[in-house]
Amino acid sequence: MIWFIYLLAGAGAGIVTGLAGLSAAVVITPLLVGICGWDSYDAVTVALAADVLASMLTARTYQKNKNIDVRRGLMVGITALIGTTIGSYCGYLFNQAQPDGLGMIAMLTTIFLGIKFLIRPVSGGASADGFEEGSRAAAKTVLAMACGLGIGWVCGFTGSGGGILMLTVFTIVLGYNLKVAVGTSTMIMTFVAFVGAVSHFLMGAQIHLLPMTIIVLICLLGAVTAAKFANKCEIVRLNHIIGIVLFLLGTFTIVMKFVV
Repeated sequence: MIWFIYLLAGAGAGIVTGLAGLSAAVVITPLLVGICGWDSYDAVTVALAADVLASMLTARTYQKNKNIDVRRGLMVGITALIGTTIGSYCGYLFNQAQPDGLGMIAMLTTIFLGIKFLIRPVSGGASADGFEEGSRAAAKTVLAMACGLGIGWVCGFTGSGGGILMLTVFTIVLGYNLKVAVGTSTMIMTFVAFVGAVSHFLMGAQIHLLPMTIIVLICLLGAVTAAKFANKCEIVRLNHIIGIVLFLLGTFTIVMKFVV
């Protein structure tokens, strides 16, 4: 049963990363903490490790389809990296006081994200090469960088949330369409997750090598497959698919947390 959960965690994480640019932690952390009984901090570490390679390959797929804004993405990514380092340390301190706290936050976040995609799908927006220029665009970029700092903190603290918050910034603040927002988000999450994972390792997270290897490899396969599908999928349909998956997953893991 435990090994099946590891496979499910990796596959589910890869799918939501490739489809919507979400952090692998929205799947991995609830399953490892809620069902497998892992320590929250260790589960977040595995999620961040999976995020590094899954986000990198996902971003590459979106880049091939010209659905990434590299320049502005890197600018937001710089501030996000700073926030991630600070958030990782805060998460470590929080985990000492509330060992199950991060896991419960991740479970509730998963349900919230599912509902959000179902009732408020992200549609419309500009393409990567259709972004406006000028002083107004510069102001939007600066605002996005400020948001990136906060997003990095959330990602480092909980191991999740970065993907959906990045989507919010790129679709609302910068006005990108969903596919460009997902592609640019996963590009940034590659670096954010790397910094977060290294920070967790250095702060004493326990490494379960075999489970982590299995989860990461399955996550990679799922991410590449899902990213190829997402680049061909109609946007509203994509929102609904992700919404249903996340809502069911979050509900299931919370129920299992109190039953098992």
